[in-house]
Amino acid sequence: MADLDPPATQDGDRQAEDGPHDPGSEGAKRPPSAKSAPDRHSYNRDGRGRSARGNDPQRNAKPAPNGAPQGRPSRQAYAAIDLGTNNCRLLIARPSGENFVVIDAFSRVVRLGEGLAQTGRLSDEAMDRALSALHVCSDKLKRRNVHLARSVATEACRRASNGDDFIERVRSETGIVLDVISAQEEARLAVLGCHVLLERGEGPAMIFDIGGGSTELVLIETGKAVPRIVDWQSVPWGVVSLTESFPASADEETDVHRLDRYRRMRRTVHQSFADFSNRLTPFRSQGGKDGLRLLGTSGTVTTLASLHLGLPQYDRRAVDGLIVEATAMRDIAKSLSHISPAERQALPCIGRDRAELVVAGCAILETILDLWPAARLGVADRGIREGILRSLMGGARLDQPRALAQREKPL
Repeated sequence: MADLDPPATQDGDRQAEDGPHDPGSEGAKRPPSAKSAPDRHSYNRDGRGRSARGNDPQRNAKPAPNGAPQGRPSRQAYAAIDLGTNNCRLLIARPSGENFVVIDAFSRVVRLGEGLAQTGRLSDEAMDRALSALHVCSDKLKRRNVHLARSVATEACRRASNGDDFIERVRSETGIVLDVISAQEEARLAVLGCHVLLERGEGPAMIFDIGGGSTELVLIETGKAVPRIVDWQSVPWGVVSLTESFPASADEETDVHRLDRYRRMRRTVHQSFADFSNRLTPFRSQGGKDGLRLLGTSGTVTTLASLHLGLPQYDRRAVDGLIVEATAMRDIAKSLSHISPAERQALPCIGRDRAELVVAGCAILETILDLWPAARLGVADRGIREGILRSLMGGARLDQPRALAQREKPL
């Protein structure tokens, strides 16, 4: 679901070292302007909520294509693949007490949803890019002797008329069985993967995920090991779909043109969330003494957080779990919205691939800050993959009312 991947290493791949890597041990000194969230690097597997509506990740989990034996030894490896509209991401980990240790990871920008808004189909070039990345994932699953893996695809495959054909091609060529999950399951997994980074506090909290092809907002109640979902909404606007729906002019744009385009993006996203905004009205006044709580998991928020910190290059240890003043994030978003693509590209932690897409991400982020006017924004560099791993290892489920209907906004 991640919209913009952090800047990659050579050849566009970002992966863990060959040796064990424990996310729980990561930490970085925070600058005075940033506030750290509690348990920001804890990948907990605790908590079993009441069975909720929606997909059961255990039901859809698939043995890895290497045909590993079906026991549950303590050192067995689990894997999660998230094929989004813009990125293909893999995480392989082993259980470690109530946490897990990441032993391998992979991420590549594949732009699977490129052109989807105009054609309604996945292009041959986009499918080839995604398959190339999935071949790398398949090789890693075999090399790491993964026992159980769950591989999911999101908005691009949900919307594409040839999505089913692509899923079958992936299975036949790589052995990976992609589960095209609903927006509801996408939101559930993202929350499960990152909710531990929420600031401690009282009252409802909002978690959001700005993807490449869609954005999910989830209102939760905390206080238990696994939070309860109160309400949620998904709209088909992510950084790719919104950018392609409001293309930049081929001619040299002025600041005025760029600002007008940004306002039209903001207006469109705001209208898509109008019903959800009305449902949020009674909850906006229920924040505790420290106010409303907000947590975002996406490349947009990690990129803006990197700019806020002035990082020369992306550093997950400095960003994951960071808490930033919402006004600071707004200021960065507004600044990025009207400078030229060349100026954005020259900024650290943005680069060529995300110089254009980040504008749409900023438009979505500002709209979310309007809907849920928290004073601070938590930043998470974790989400669906971590949610899948928690589900596979511990069976954790988010608790939500059985009567809560699925809410997705069509284009």
